[in-house]
Amino acid sequence: MLSSKTITTIKSTVPVLEVHGTEITKRFYERLFENHPELLNIFNHANQKQGRQQQALANAVYAAAKHIDQLETILPVVKQVAHKHRSLGVKPEHYPIVGEYLLKAIKEVLKEDATEEILLAWEEAYDVIASVFIEVEEEMYEDAAKQQGGWDLERTFVVDRKQKESDVITSFYLKPADGEPIASFKPGQYISVKVHIPGDQFTHIRQYSLSDVPGKPYYRISVKKEENPSKPDGIVSNYLHDNVKENDELSLTAPAGDFYLKEDQSPIVLLSGGVGITPMLSMLKTSADQNRKTTFVHAALNGNVHAFDEELKTLNHPSMDYFVCYESPTKEDSMKNSYQKEGFVTSEWLKEILPLERNTHYYFCGPLPFMKAVKEALTKLGVDEDKMHFEFFGPAVALEPSMA
Repeated sequence: MLSSKTITTIKSTVPVLEVHGTEITKRFYERLFENHPELLNIFNHANQKQGRQQQALANAVYAAAKHIDQLETILPVVKQVAHKHRSLGVKPEHYPIVGEYLLKAIKEVLKEDATEEILLAWEEAYDVIASVFIEVEEEMYEDAAKQQGGWDLERTFVVDRKQKESDVITSFYLKPADGEPIASFKPGQYISVKVHIPGDQFTHIRQYSLSDVPGKPYYRISVKKEENPSKPDGIVSNYLHDNVKENDELSLTAPAGDFYLKEDQSPIVLLSGGVGITPMLSMLKTSADQNRKTTFVHAALNGNVHAFDEELKTLNHPSMDYFVCYESPTKEDSMKNSYQKEGFVTSEWLKEILPLERNTHYYFCGPLPFMKAVKEALTKLGVDEDKMHFEFFGPAVALEPSMA
């Protein structure tokens, strides 16, 4: 428990964090990696260079300070981050290192405003928050290891099959090298893939949604090849597409994630943009087995990059409505009538095609602009916050413009 003095002191820093939060976290990561470069084997280099990790951490620190007297309110965020940490291999011994350089960054950025009282309060608060993370993650490691077919850290898988799904997306069917059973998962969850790219000093870890249903003898991930292989976010996807072949081995961590299909029979609406279709496929196939009322809306640039369209059209789903939106359809798309809307997903269009029943749950995933547009559209249509579920490909950021 934190003392009332500490809580008051932490809350007094909220306005400062609102202004200097990202500067603090940027300095934190710089100092952390200067002194502990081995941690670059865990952190996503692309998110670092794009500034998304710094912004996500700044948001988290701000939220912790704002709700320091009611830490239970940020528990859902703690669990979301803990899933990522467990999938990356974050361990208890990493937390003191992070705490040390976070405090140093606060002192360095705030200068004389970082009084001894403030630094001591943040040290106490960090220890409490870190202990919560460690406890939650320890339980997740145990759960991952003790389930049937499970494991706690890494496990070697073989690429059993590699299949092109569109001009930019390829699926990898992964089977365990030891031939033993594999852990089940919840539709919508992801696995982490660790790759060693020749010439790179550090390993790279990426999370990929599982794009098939649980219960198969393999995991399927479907990876979008980024346009520029020299960019940080394209290094791993281009390596997988161009260099990883059938019978090659990859190192995986067990399925994780708090974005998954709820286990009830309420109607669902699935909305995806681009490669955001991957977790939706697992949800969609599961809802087919349940004969669950489902509306699926997918947005893509055009038919050339629209993956899994044929798989969806042949899916024996007794209660599904399927709608496609192409931003820039090709002539062939128009000739085949392969889409229902040209342009972007809007609240007006969604109002026309969605059932909008009170007990419906809405799941969405895709590029950040798509997710912001969908969140805004659903809100405009009166969908309750607790009925909206979404997944970020990368560090979580705010979807509302006022919080960005």
